[in-house]
Amino acid sequence: MGEVFSDAARLQHMLEFEAALARAGARCGVIPPAAAQAIASKCKVDLVDAKALATATAVSLNPAIPLVKQLTALVANDDPEAARFVHWGATSQDVNDTGLVLQIRQALDILEADLAALCGGLNQLAQTHRSTLMAGRTLMQHALPTTFGVKVAGWLDAMNRHRERFTETRARVLVLQFGGAVGTLAALREKGLQVAEALAAELHLGLPFVPWHTQRDRVAEAATTLGLCTGTLGKIARDISLHMQTEIAEVFEPAGEGRGGSSTMPHKRNPVSAAIVLSAATRVPGLVSTMLSAMVQEDERGLGDWHAEWETLPEIFRLTAGALHQMATIVPHLEVDAARMKRNLDATQGLIFAEAVTMALGSQIGKAAAHTLVEGASRLARESGKHLREVLAQDRAVAERLTSTELDRLFAPENYLGVAEELVDRVIDASRKHG
Repeated sequence: MGEVFSDAARLQHMLEFEAALARAGARCGVIPPAAAQAIASKCKVDLVDAKALATATAVSLNPAIPLVKQLTALVANDDPEAARFVHWGATSQDVNDTGLVLQIRQALDILEADLAALCGGLNQLAQTHRSTLMAGRTLMQHALPTTFGVKVAGWLDAMNRHRERFTETRARVLVLQFGGAVGTLAALREKGLQVAEALAAELHLGLPFVPWHTQRDRVAEAATTLGLCTGTLGKIARDISLHMQTEIAEVFEPAGEGRGGSSTMPHKRNPVSAAIVLSAATRVPGLVSTMLSAMVQEDERGLGDWHAEWETLPEIFRLTAGALHQMATIVPHLEVDAARMKRNLDATQGLIFAEAVTMALGSQIGKAAAHTLVEGASRLARESGKHLREVLAQDRAVAERLTSTELDRLFAPENYLGVAEELVDRVIDASRKHG
């Protein structure tokens, strides 16, 4: 991703726009074919004086202006007549924005490859642990029994939605920016749309209905799509890191030489990939906010807001790529301690089954009365250190309505999973459409 958004890649994509513009102009009879060939032959980043370009950009506040100047000089050295047609009909923002769109296309290719790998890993993990019992937790406390497969299915379902968002975002973002000075293509007169169509075809980009110089929803959508994806990655990382805690010890990042250690504590096994992902998930929302704020631009060309995008969007892509790659790498190798998960179910000495008992009693004495009864029994169990089943068995009101066999059934976690396994199956089935 660093290479995609490097200065050299940026300039090369801008030059690709200039070469494609020349070819499109020639196809439409706007400039001579020989001129187009001469211009395209010089659209190579290694011919650019990067140092001089950087110095000039600091003055012009726009790299396209000195780049076009250098390109014109390069063409003029061999063909002064052809040099007249460099950048014909375009404006500097056309070059910058279309160059950015070409970078975004490459960046999305990279992200989608890791996204597919991550979804494949999650799919397998969900299937493997479809029925692996564990404690479900709400507000950081034991709540009800569930399965690890359900937890993973939740991660997978969200990531599948991000795959859909990426596809939808591609369709709206990967479009040409070409409008000339104020978006009317006036310099090309009656051939403006013809050249625009040819240029879009040259670059394999969509052609929007109208140039979008100050309509920044496209690049903002790219940012928000990545922001949503990074947020989900952060949620997964948070779950993994919580379950790596010593007191829980149910799920672990893969071990490896030099991985997750401490400089002073030899026993440590830290969730290092989760830390990287959480770092990105912490930073990206602020950057997305910058992109959203930059949408408010003046008239036909923005002042300052457009410029604020230049470093912000590449940073969002870099952070998202890093987080996504980390997660795609570790998920297939997560270590799951199913035995520890099952043991942890009894950490509260049966309190995790309080709702199951409440529902069973509620069918006989009403939900409110049952809730009050089991709440009192739960309080007594905590205070006495006894198992909830023992407390309930000694309660006359309970014993009159639930037999010992029925209590045993209510305190078996596999009997209070609801449709957990069916939910896993639904997500896995839905994942097949993504390949």
